[in-house]
Amino acid sequence: MLGASLVGALAGAAHGQTISPRRLLEVVDIGNPVISPDGRRVAFRLEQASVEHNRYDTAWYVQRLDGRSQPLRVADGGIPLREYASGVVKPAPALWSPDGRWIYYRALIDGAVAVWRAAADGSDAHAVTGDVADVRDFTLVHDGGAVVYSVGATREEVIRAEREEHDQGIRLDQQVFVGAGLFRSSQLEGRPATQRFVGDWFSTGPLLAEVPDRWKIVEADGSTGREGRPSERPPAGRGGAGATLHPEPWRMAVHPDDGRIATLTRTGSAPDLVNKPDVELAVQRASGRGPLVRCRDELCKGVAIFDVQWRPRSDEVLFTVVDRDHGRARSIRSWNVVTGAVRRIVDSRGLLEGSSQRPRDIPCASTFGTLVCVSAEADRPPRLERIDLEAGERHVLFDPNAALAADMEATATATLIRWKDSRGRMFSGYLFDAFRPGAPAPPLFVTFYTCEGFLRGGVGDEWPLATLAEVGISALCINGLPGQRTDITEHYGQGLLAVESVVEQLAGEGRIDGSRVGMGGLSYGNEAAMWTAMQSDLLTAVSSASPSITPTWYLFNSLRPGFRESVDRLWQLGAPTETPERWRMISPAYNLDRIRAPILFQLAEQEYLMALDYALPLLQAGRADAYVFPNEPHIKVQPRHKLAVYRRNLAWFRFWLQGHEDTHPSWAAQYAHWREIRGAVRRRPPDSVEGD
Repeated sequence: MLGASLVGALAGAAHGQTISPRRLLEVVDIGNPVISPDGRRVAFRLEQASVEHNRYDTAWYVQRLDGRSQPLRVADGGIPLREYASGVVKPAPALWSPDGRWIYYRALIDGAVAVWRAAADGSDAHAVTGDVADVRDFTLVHDGGAVVYSVGATREEVIRAEREEHDQGIRLDQQVFVGAGLFRSSQLEGRPATQRFVGDWFSTGPLLAEVPDRWKIVEADGSTGREGRPSERPPAGRGGAGATLHPEPWRMAVHPDDGRIATLTRTGSAPDLVNKPDVELAVQRASGRGPLVRCRDELCKGVAIFDVQWRPRSDEVLFTVVDRDHGRARSIRSWNVVTGAVRRIVDSRGLLEGSSQRPRDIPCASTFGTLVCVSAEADRPPRLERIDLEAGERHVLFDPNAALAADMEATATATLIRWKDSRGRMFSGYLFDAFRPGAPAPPLFVTFYTCEGFLRGGVGDEWPLATLAEVGISALCINGLPGQRTDITEHYGQGLLAVESVVEQLAGEGRIDGSRVGMGGLSYGNEAAMWTAMQSDLLTAVSSASPSITPTWYLFNSLRPGFRESVDRLWQLGAPTETPERWRMISPAYNLDRIRAPILFQLAEQEYLMALDYALPLLQAGRADAYVFPNEPHIKVQPRHKLAVYRRNLAWFRFWLQGHEDTHPSWAAQYAHWREIRGAVRRRPPDSVEGD
C-alpha cells in the first residue's frame, strides 16, 4: 500500500506522456553475457527497477545462440552489488561448468554474498557456499569439480566493529567519510553499514575492508569445504602468472591457451592534458620477457581503444574503439598478431558493451566465430545481439525493451549533431528535437559530460531527455572533449563554450529559442553547469545533482594526503587560505553574485553538506529549491528516489522554460514555492552582490 500511495502522489507531471519518466526508469538492463563451453548458449543477467518494492530485481537467463527460442529464466540474481561511493553496479560475471550443465555466480541473497549455481535448464538453483563472511571473488578449479573463493572479515565481525565504534565514539582519521553519516550511513552489501575510504579519492568500503583475503575451497555442489591451499588460489588479479610488464599496461587480457598478454598502454604527451592522450595496443609473452609486438596498422593508431580480449583458439586480438567523431559510438576490430593484419568487424552508432547504466568492464562474450554483445543507442534501449566475427552481421537474440524502442522511434528519436565552438574545437551531442515546422521555436535543455548508450537521463540518470522532448523542450546531451585539461578553468570552460556555440547555431537555424535554455549535470557535468551559470547569462534555470568545489568539500576531506595532492594536481588548489584567489575564481561559494539563474538542488545525503557553502545562501535569498535523498551515494540508486528526481526535474524545466504548471493537487505547494523563487529572481537588482 505504501508503494501504491507514493506512486499516486508522484503522478501529475508524468501523466499522459508516451515516453514517461517511469518507462525510462523501468528499462530492462542486460549485463554479464558469457557463452557456454560448447558455444551454443549464452548466460546473461537482467536488471530492472521496481518502484513498488523500491529495489532493483535481477535474474539470470540462458538462451541458445541460434535465436530460435526465447531465453529461459534459470535463477534469481539477488540484489545488485554496487560500488559503495558511486552507486554504479559492479560487474557480476558468471562461470560455466566445463560440461555446460551449470552456471556459477556471486549473488547477494538473504543478506549474504555467496557463490550460487543454477542449472542451465532451469531445474535447480542453490548456494554453493554458506560462509559466515561475504564472498569477494571466486573461480572454478579441478576441471570444474570445485569452487575456490575468497572472504574477508565475517559479517558478525563487521557488525561488532560498527557497534564498538558507535559505543566508544568514532575517531576522525583519514579513512572517515566526513560529511556523510558516520554510523551505518551507506547501503553496503544490501544493509545499512558504516563506510570508510579505501583509497586516495572517494572509493569507500565497509569497516574491516583491509582484512586480507582468505581463500577457501568447496566441492562444486557445495557438499564439503576446507581452507584453500596456496597452489589452489588463482594468481593475483587473474593476470598472467604474475608477470612484470614493461611498460605497465592500463588494461590487459591473457590468452587462455598459451598465456600471451595483450596490453593497452597510455602513451604520448599533451601539455594541456593531465593524462597521456594516446593508447598503444601490443602483445608480449606470458613471462613478460622478450620483444613487445606492437599493432602498427592505421586502424590501431590515433584511436581511443578501451577494451581488449583474445578471440578464442586464434592469434587474433579483438579490441573496442570509441569513435569520438561520431558521438562516442563503438566499433570492434581484430588484430592478427602474427600477420599484423587489422580488420573491422562491426561499427555501431552506440554502445556494444551495455547500456549507459552498465560499467564498461563487461565486454562482449566471444567464441571463435561469434560475439554476443549488449547493444544500446541514444534513442534505443539495450538488447542482446549475436555478431558474426567473420561477416560482421548482427542478429538480435533478445529485446526485452522492444515496445519502448518502437514508441521512441515514433515519438522521440535522437539525432547526432556536430558543431565547433569559438576556438574551432569540434563537439558532438545527441539532440532529442522538439522543433515542429510552423510552431514557435522550443526551449532547450542541455546536459554536459558524456553521452553513451541509451540516454534515458544523462550521466547520473536524472533528466528524462526523451520525455522533455515529447512535452516540447528540445533536450541535448553534449560529449565533453577527451581527457582532463591541466587548467581546471579550461576544463570547465569547454562546457560553457560548447553550450554557447550550439545554442547560437540552433537558434540561428530557428530550431530553438535561445532565450530559454536550461542545464543540468552530475559530478563534472554539474561543475560545468555551475561554471556556465557563473560565467554567463545564457541559462534560464539550472538543475544540480551533486556538489561543486567548496571550502567545506576541501575541509571535510583534508585529513587525506592523497586527496590534497589530487586537488592540487587537478584543480590547482591548496587550502582556501593558501590559494585564495584561485578559490575565488573557481568555487560558486565565492561567486553567488554571478549566479542569476534559479537552481534546483537534488542531492545525495552523503554529499549535500559539501554544497551548503553556496546552496544555503541561495536558499536564504529565495533563489533556489533543494531536496536531499537519504541513504544515497554519488549516483542515486533507489527507484522511488530516481522517479521523484525525474519528475521534479521535468516539472522544474517546464515551469521555467514553458511557464507550465501541472494541475494535479499534489504539486500545488511545489508550484507555489517556485512562484516565490520566480518573484525573488525578478526582484533581484542586476548589479547586486551577495556572499562575497
